[in-house]
Amino acid sequence: MIFQDFLPRPELREYVACYHLRHFVFRPGEAVPFKPYPPRPEQCLSFFPRDAQRVEYPAEQRWVTQPRAVLVGQPTQRVNLHVGRDFLALIVVFRPGALFRLTGLPTGELTGTHVDAESVLSRHVRRVSEQLSSAADYAEMIRLVEHFLLATVRRSHRPALPVDRAAGGAVTAPDALSVVDLAGRSCLSPRQLERQCRERLGVGPKTFARIARLHHAYQRRFRCPQEDWLSTALACGYYDLQHLAKDFRALAGAGPTALFAQDERAPERAFGWRES
Repeated sequence: MIFQDFLPRPELREYVACYHLRHFVFRPGEAVPFKPYPPRPEQCLSFFPRDAQRVEYPAEQRWVTQPRAVLVGQPTQRVNLHVGRDFLALIVVFRPGALFRLTGLPTGELTGTHVDAESVLSRHVRRVSEQLSSAADYAEMIRLVEHFLLATVRRSHRPALPVDRAAGGAVTAPDALSVVDLAGRSCLSPRQLERQCRERLGVGPKTFARIARLHHAYQRRFRCPQEDWLSTALACGYYDLQHLAKDFRALAGAGPTALFAQDERAPERAFGWRES
């Protein structure tokens, strides 16, 4: 079993931030908890070679069973992930703008959705899924996915734009960015920035920066569990604790303390794993 992140090979790092590799098996009769998943500033290609994963949208009281290969558009609301007993996921996390560059599909059409990857990417996705099911080990799984990604990159000729790099800065920097800041870094007017962000990131710049800031606070809590919430809020660009709590309730469907109490019961906790 494994709960680990991997960097892509150098030729892919312009497009791929990392791979999440998750595999754990629950015993028959053992209760399988859900994973609360607040929105993150990312778009992904996810493979599920073993048991399927179901996605619950609590705000909409809706459930979706994911196919073996799924494209995940920019999330804008919290979901609950319900894994199978033999759960294996290899998740390709794209850099901002990379999915648009690889597919040419305006990613606003994927926002907040989980779409069968075979309907968007090439027919080779099905073959990758089949090969992953019989792969000898985790290293071979990554090699199979990277071979597919390299072929996809070779067919793509869409360059990165300043807005992609500016969005990447919002992902990696903990301070909040305003629309004006992002526009300046992208050398665009606010109207141009809005249009390009929705096309390439799936949401407007204000929403993207808000999700990025929430994700920084969420991750910082894992790294600094003894830090009080006010310190976390100020370190991540919030005005005060109330500002942080408001964003958590709006985007994650729960206050920060309640959300982390739910996360303590996530599936990987049963095996002693947690995000870092």
